[in-house]
Amino acid sequence: MSKLSEYVGSKIRVFRKRRGLTQAQLSEMVQQPQSYISDIERGEKNISLDTLERIMDALKIVPGDLFKSYEEIRSDEQIKKDRQVDCLIQLLQNRKSSEIATITRLIEDVLKAYDAK
Repeated sequence: MSKLSEYVGSKIRVFRKRRGLTQAQLSEMVQQPQSYISDIERGEKNISLDTLERIMDALKIVPGDLFKSYEEIRSDEQIKKDRQVDCLIQLLQNRKSSEIATITRLIEDVLKAYDAK
């Protein structure tokens, strides 16, 4: 699929997770099968503008939210980095604030070590 499909799919995933929705919940809201939402999020399906509009309505976002940084994200490397960041967000989402604070300090220490090289 195209980089645009991958980009839009990854942004949809980010907004869906930020809203605390599962793929099943989003699929119900937009009246599409869950497997179709999964394919969209992985950038494996081209979607119609009608479906895109229903997804944006369900997520309470506007087109600018999806596309405002597209010009910065054209490389495969950047798409991979965004997916990794999404995974980190997902791992931290259900943690206590104190745990997140500890993990943040650990990450800062690791990054300082990398930067010192």
